[in-house]
Amino acid sequence: MHPAAPLDSPPRPRRPRAPLVAAFLCVLSLLLILVVELEWGPLGTLDGDIARTTHRWAVAHDGVTHASRILTDWVWDPWTMRALIAVVVLWLAFRGERRPALWLAVTCAVGTVVQQGLKAAVDKPRPTWPDPVDSAHFAAFPSGHAMTATVVCGLLLWLLRMYGVGAAVWRTSVAIAALSVIGVGVTRVWNGVHWPSDVVGGWLLGSLMVTLAIATYASRPAARTPGPA
Repeated sequence: MHPAAPLDSPPRPRRPRAPLVAAFLCVLSLLLILVVELEWGPLGTLDGDIARTTHRWAVAHDGVTHASRILTDWVWDPWTMRALIAVVVLWLAFRGERRPALWLAVTCAVGTVVQQGLKAAVDKPRPTWPDPVDSAHFAAFPSGHAMTATVVCGLLLWLLRMYGVGAAVWRTSVAIAALSVIGVGVTRVWNGVHWPSDVVGGWLLGSLMVTLAIATYASRPAARTPGPA
């Protein structure tokens, strides 16, 4: 048996998990970009099978498709998400919390640059249908809707955690964020404007951006952690 630690020994510091999670997400993102760029057959087959099935459903169910278009074009649109972040950034700046405000703004801006850069570099065509139910522009990979929603919802959850919100607010926020991130990905595939791998790429890259923001924020010398309003 090992001798018991003395009662006055300091607790062992917890290792930050964000860098490890970021490394894991980075590997997954790079692997997905690689197989998309190489046009790996099994991924293309899976993308096609899912896209054709959901497109048949979208054509057959006009009411669901109409609701899906409203959600994806208005509620979960990237500009709606960016406007939400802009409001939060201005609120933080007004309160004098310039550091988290800056981190939110920079992460969203960098995420948009990465998203558009990858779209141009990979240049993956979008699905095309003889009877489309929606339309979209620019290249397909990664999904801008999925990536932006992941970045915005992830950053807002991180901010709520820093402010130490109550359990009820936290659970409600997590549920809304999960519904938004998953829902926007589903609507993009349902509407026939993205392949499933585009959406998964958006989720992975968005999660990577949020995790990197958390890791770099935590590594800076610190500023005071915001407290409850």
